[in-house]
Amino acid sequence: MEEIYNVKDISEEYLQQFLGFLPDLLGAIVWLLVGWWLIKLIIGYLRKFFNKRNHDPALIKFLLNLANGVLVVLLLISVVGMLGIETTSFIAILGAAGLAIGLALQGSLSNFAGGVLILLLKPFKLGDWIEVNGISGSVKDISMFYTKLNTFGNQLAIIPNGELSNENIINYSAEDKRRDAITIGISYESNIKLAKDTLMGLLKEQENILEDPAPAVVVTELADSAVNLSVRFWAKNDVFWDCHWYTIEEAKTRLEAAGISIPFPQRDVHFFNHSKEEIKS
Repeated sequence: MEEIYNVKDISEEYLQQFLGFLPDLLGAIVWLLVGWWLIKLIIGYLRKFFNKRNHDPALIKFLLNLANGVLVVLLLISVVGMLGIETTSFIAILGAAGLAIGLALQGSLSNFAGGVLILLLKPFKLGDWIEVNGISGSVKDISMFYTKLNTFGNQLAIIPNGELSNENIINYSAEDKRRDAITIGISYESNIKLAKDTLMGLLKEQENILEDPAPAVVVTELADSAVNLSVRFWAKNDVFWDCHWYTIEEAKTRLEAAGISIPFPQRDVHFFNHSKEEIKS
């Protein structure tokens, strides 16, 4: 009988403790739900605020993710405090856990820092065509840890931001126009002035080639098998490759029509019959 009374007393004691804790628990749950709703409301307001000011989409995404993470952590700390747990101890635990995670994820933190630098310094933006470490492509996404490129062959290249922020980057889209320099060789017997005039006529008739800076055709090298001419012009980024390919194709056609030959590497081979000389001697 005494054991039954002890179990009953313990049960009643725990029940009383639970009933005393129940208001705090319900309040914490309500605050968690309300806080979660407020966070979504704040993030939505921040998104509209940034979009109205035409900030970089990648930077907006990064800032919104950062703000969301900070608000969620603050909400969890406040909920823990409402449950009667010492927040200082909880923060100390979070700090220790953060230190341990940071040591274990040094590479990821380096990528995170690289992402912050990229978004703040803006060496490139979404849609830019860049080249880094021999990989070139259009910037598809800039996240906190990785940057994604769409290559020329439509492959997806994922580059860690830590590596990207410490490498040399060529941004082909940073300026609105580009200069091309196409090397074309003509034979030594050909008329250089006629070749230059023919190529300049080809450049000047193209509307997409800019007049300022002016196009030019210059002799750059007296090579082994040819006189090399450099065909130089400027064009807007969106039509650059059309001008490049058209100029190469038409240059051959126009030069041949003008009677100018485009040589290919040649080598003369001479054979000597040493056996006959040995017989005579």
